[in-house]
Amino acid sequence: MRLLLTAAFCLSLTPAFAGVEEVIEDHALPGTAAFAQAAAALDTAARADCTAPSLRPAYQKTFDAWLGIAHLSLGPLEEAGRGLTIGFWPDSRGMVGRTVAKLIADKDPAAQTPEGFAEVSVAGRGLFALERVLYDDALAGYAEGSYSCTLARAMTHDLAVLAREVDTEWREGFAQSLRSAGADGNTRFLSEREAVQALYTALSTGLEFIADQRLGRPMGTFDAPKPRVAEARRSGRSLRNVILSLEALRGLARSLSDAPIPQTEAAFAAALDKAEILDDPVFAGVADPVGRLRVEALQTLVSKISSAVAQEIAPALGVSVGFNATDGD
Repeated sequence: MRLLLTAAFCLSLTPAFAGVEEVIEDHALPGTAAFAQAAAALDTAARADCTAPSLRPAYQKTFDAWLGIAHLSLGPLEEAGRGLTIGFWPDSRGMVGRTVAKLIADKDPAAQTPEGFAEVSVAGRGLFALERVLYDDALAGYAEGSYSCTLARAMTHDLAVLAREVDTEWREGFAQSLRSAGADGNTRFLSEREAVQALYTALSTGLEFIADQRLGRPMGTFDAPKPRVAEARRSGRSLRNVILSLEALRGLARSLSDAPIPQTEAAFAAALDKAEILDDPVFAGVADPVGRLRVEALQTLVSKISSAVAQEIAPALGVSVGFNATDGD
C-alpha cells in the first residue's frame, strides 16, 4: 500500500505531457495538408487564367488555409524563413508595395523561372505580395500575356512549393521529432517537456499576435488610429483573419489539453461571438471613437483568452510561456 501511495504521489507531481500526438494528428497535419492543397489549387488556377478576377477565389481559400497553421511558427515554418516568406506581415516599412512595384516596373526576369523567383526578397513573395497584384487598383487590371501575369504565376507557384515543403517536412521529419522528444538522438527536443512547451508557446504567442498586431496595429492610439495598416485590408480579410486565427488556436488548445478547459472554451466563445457581430471587415471603424471601442472590446476578450490559457492549460501541462518567435533576436 505504501508503494502504491508513493507511486500515486510521484505521478501527481509529474506534469501530464499530453497532447503532442493529438496536436500532430488532429491539428497540425490536417492543417498543413489543407494549406498545401489550397496553394496547389491556386497554382493550377493561375496556369489556366492568370487574371486577377479569376484568381481571387482561389487566393481567398489559400489564405483561409494558411490561417489554420500560421501560428505553428516552429519547425518547418521557422526553417528557411518559410513562415515569413508566406506571410510577410506586419510590414511597417511598406516594403511589400515597393518591392512588387519595382518587380513590375523593371519587368524583373526573376519571375521567369522558379529558381530565379526563389531568390526574390520575402517582401516580393507570399500572400501579401500576391494580394498587391490581385487587389491593388493600380496593379490588378493586367491581361493575359503581360509581365504582371507572369509575376502572378511565379508567385502562385512559389506559394505552392513552400506549402508543399511545409507539409512534407511536418509529415516526414518534424512530427517524429515531437513524438520522440527526449529520446536518444533527438537533438531538437531534449525532453518531453520541451515539445509540449514549444506547442504551448505557439498557442500563447498566437493569441498575443492577434491582440497586439491584428487588432492593435489598426487601432493605433485613440488620437491616431491607423485603419490603413490592417492586415490584408486590400483583400477585405482583416476581421476574417482574426476569426479564422481564433478558431485555429481554439483547435490547438483543445488538442493540447487532455482535460476539460471550460474557462478557455468560454473565453474563446466570447471573443468569437464578439468578432462575428463586429461588422467591420477591414477595421475601418477604428477611425471613429465608437468603432474603435468595439475593436478594443474584442482585443480585451482576446487577452482574456490568454489569461484563461495561462491559468488553465499551462499548469496542467507543467509549462509556461516560452520564447516568442515573433520577438526577433
